[in-house]
Amino acid sequence: MTGLERIQKAFKSETVDRVPWVPFVGCHAGALLGVSAEDYLKSEDFIVQGVSKAVELYQPDGIPVAFDLQIEAEALGCELVWAEENPPAVVKHPLCNGTTLDDLSIPAANDARIGTTLAAARRLRAAFPDVALYGLVTGPFTLALHLLGTDIFMKMFDDTDYVHRLLDFCKDVCKAMSRYYIEAGCDVIAVVDPMTSQIGPDQFTQFITPSMIEVFESIRDQGALSSFFVCGHAQQNVSVMAQCKCDNISIDENIPLDYVKQECQKYGISFGGNLQLTSVLLLGKPIDAQKNAIACMEIGGESGFILAPGCDLPYAVPPENLTAITEIVHDEYKRQVAAKVVSDADDADRLDLKEYGKADKVIVDIITLDSEACAPCQYMVDAVKRVTPEFEGIVEWREHKIKYRESLVFMTSLMVRNVPTICIDGEIVFVSRIPPKDELIAAIQKRINEKFRLRIQQRKASIYILDNGCDKTGLIENNLNTAIQELGADVNIEKVTDPETIASYGIAMSQTPAIVMAKYQVKALRQVPEVMVIKEWLKDV
Repeated sequence: MTGLERIQKAFKSETVDRVPWVPFVGCHAGALLGVSAEDYLKSEDFIVQGVSKAVELYQPDGIPVAFDLQIEAEALGCELVWAEENPPAVVKHPLCNGTTLDDLSIPAANDARIGTTLAAARRLRAAFPDVALYGLVTGPFTLALHLLGTDIFMKMFDDTDYVHRLLDFCKDVCKAMSRYYIEAGCDVIAVVDPMTSQIGPDQFTQFITPSMIEVFESIRDQGALSSFFVCGHAQQNVSVMAQCKCDNISIDENIPLDYVKQECQKYGISFGGNLQLTSVLLLGKPIDAQKNAIACMEIGGESGFILAPGCDLPYAVPPENLTAITEIVHDEYKRQVAAKVVSDADDADRLDLKEYGKADKVIVDIITLDSEACAPCQYMVDAVKRVTPEFEGIVEWREHKIKYRESLVFMTSLMVRNVPTICIDGEIVFVSRIPPKDELIAAIQKRINEKFRLRIQQRKASIYILDNGCDKTGLIENNLNTAIQELGADVNIEKVTDPETIASYGIAMSQTPAIVMAKYQVKALRQVPEVMVIKEWLKDV
C-alpha cells in the first residue's frame, strides 16, 4: 500500500495496515538545507529540494508543499516582516490603512509567491506520485484577521454585515487557492484557520460554518480530500468544526486527542494530531518523541487517524527526533521496544515564584509558541503592545517563546497549560483568547489597584508600649504620636501593663518602659496557600 493510498483510506475512516505519518514540514525544510526561512519560502527550487529531503529522511505517507499562512495575505497587500527561522508575520493590515473591501480582488495563480509554491507543487507531484501532497490554504477567519487586524472582533458585534462580506470574500480566496493546489496535483487541501480558536461555538456557527461548508463542498466536487486544521485551545469548537462537512480535523496538543476522536467519530470523519511541538519534538530526545508518538497512536487507533505534529514543525527540530518517529511508525518491533524504554529526559525544576509579582511595576507575561510563527500568538502580543504605553511606565510586558527551554520552565512554573496565555503578575488571566482592548486595560488596572491597596495594607503596624507606670511612658507616647502624625503612617499605639504579657515579649519589668513594634505584611490574597508555603512565612517570625 502506498502512502497516498494509506491516507485516502484513513480519511475515509477505513482500517489501514499501519497508522499514516504526516510530518508537517514547513520552514524546517529550510533548516535541512541550511538556508533561512525567508530564502526557503521565496524559492521554488529550495521548496522542492527541502520537501524532497524531508521525504528521504522521514518517509512520510503525506507531506505539505509549504506551510505559510501569509502567502494569500501577501498577495492581497498585507505587509510582511521576515524572520530567519519562521514564516513571515503580517505587520500591516490593508483594510486598516485606506484600502476598502471593494478594492480587493481574488489573487491569480501566478500572483506574488502563489506561483512559486504552485510550481513547486507540480514538481513534487511528479517526483513523489506515491506520497499524498497537502496543499495548505489560509482559512477565511485567519485571512480576515490578516486583512483587518483585531478590529474584526469588535465588528463581529457592531457591524456583522461587514464581517459577513469580508468572510465571504476570504471564502472565495480559499476556494480559489484550493482549486490552484488541486490543479497542481495536491491530493489533500488542508484549510488552516488557527484564529478560530479565539471565538466560541455560537460565533463560529454564525460567521464561519456557512463559508467552510461551501469550501469543503468545492474541494470534494474536485475529487480531493479536505482537512480542517486548527491550532490553539479550540476544544470548544471541535464539534461545530466536525459539522462543516470536511473529511478530517487536525489539532494540536492543546486539545485532548481522545476528545477529538470521540467528536469526529460522531460525524464519521477522520482526525489527526497531536504530537507535542516544543517540549518533545524541539527540546526532547528521540525516545521522548517515540513515546509521545506511541501515546498518540494508542489513542488514535487503526482507522481514521493520521499521526502528525500539532502544527508547522519548528525550524530547528532535530531531524533525529523525527526519524525516531519514522522508525516506530514503520517497524512494530521497534515500537514495542520504545514503549518499554524508560525516558531519561530532563525534568526541569520549577522556578520558585512565590514572590513573583511583588515588584513595583505590573508585569504582563505572554506565553507563546512564537509570535513570529503563530498567528494567535502574534495577535495576542500585538494586543498587549498596544495597551501598555497607556500606563506610562507602570507596566512591563515580556514574551516567553516556549521553543526555548527556559521559557518552557517558566510556563510550567506558572501552571500554564495552553498557549497563547496572558499572565498578569504571575496570575493566569487570558487563556488562548485575545482580549479586546478595554478588557485588557481593565485587567491590568485591576492589578494596579490591588497593588496600591496592598501597599496601604503593608504600611499598617501596631506599637506596644510596655508600661511600668513611670513618667517616661507618657513622654514616649507623646513622641510616638508626633512622629506618626508627621509621617501620616497608619499605626496603632497600645499600652501593655500586665507583667506576664510583658514577659511574653522576652522583656523583664526592670527593662521597662520598652517599645515593641509589630509590622503587618500581607502574604496572600484570594488564594489558599499551601502548608509548605505557610511554613516558609513562619520561619521569618
